[in-house]
Amino acid sequence: MKISARNSLNGKIKSIQEGSVNNEVVIELAPGVEITSVVTKASCEHLGLKVGGSAYAVIKASNVMVAVD
Repeated sequence: MKISARNSLNGKIKSIQEGSVNNEVVIELAPGVEITSVVTKASCEHLGLKVGGSAYAVIKASNVMVAVD
């Protein structure tokens, strides 16, 4: 797989919460480190996403906000 995004994080699918149109997919990158993405149900099916399967969290953003308390 070749992509232009600089951040591609490999992990294991921890959970998929199905909605009427979109699914919330939680990928565990390391023990206790998770990232969540919302994708269409059609994309979930097309990619064959299953709990316990491997997946990449691919992050491409034009900006990243930083905040402090």
